[in-house]
This record gives sequence, C-alpha cells and structure tokens, in this order.
Amino acid sequence: MATTYYKSCHINKNMTAIDTMKSRFDYGNNPQKTKNGELVVSYMCDAETAYAEFALSKAKYKAITGREQKKEHDVLYYHKRQSFLPNEIDNYKALEIGYQTAMSWTKGKHAFFVVSHADRPH
Repeated sequence: MATTYYKSCHINKNMTAIDTMKSRFDYGNNPQKTKNGELVVSYMCDAETAYAEFALSKAKYKAITGREQKKEHDVLYYHKRQSFLPNEIDNYKALEIGYQTAMSWTKGKHAFFVVSHADRPH
C-alpha cells in the first residue's frame, strides 16, 4: 500500500521562481536516482527543461489574463510523492502508477513529469 504526500510548492527564500523550480526538478531528475533517466517520463514537456517550460506557461497566463499572485502565495508547481513498501512493486511499476495518476489528475490538459527513484528501497 502506498503512502502519498502532496503539496503546493512556492519560491524558496533568496531564490527566483525559475531557480527554485530548476533546483527541485534537478533533484527529481537526478541520474543517480533515476537509472540515468530511464525512470523519468513526461507529458507535454521535456523533463530536463520542464522548469523553464513551466515558468513560460506562468508568464503566458499572466500576459493573457493579467492575473498574478503575490510572491509569497504563488504556487510554482504541485509535488506529489508516493512511497511503497520495500519489494511491494518495482520502480517501473511505480513509474507507471505515477504516470497514470498524473494523467488522471490533469485529465491530459496540463504538462507534468514523473520520476521513480531507485536509490532507496521504498
């Protein structure tokens, strides 16, 4: 049975929005954790450049609507993490479940990427 952690992510202190996203996305895409990127899948974006693509989407939204959140309330992205018991499923099944969950959640209307980390037993 998986445990699930979900949160909205905001700008890190003393960082820009794009630097915050790049830092966190780079951690997720870490080749040492993802079998050199083998355990990374994306939808409507490239996982390697998703931080810039997401920032561009936010800028387009602002330009079209004129709406902008205050820095302290601005959601940059949503982070959902699932952990499974050791040996419950393999990393590839976890990646598939993550992709299906993200597709269901976004209804195929928004970009996302999913990673499975293989450096821990959970």
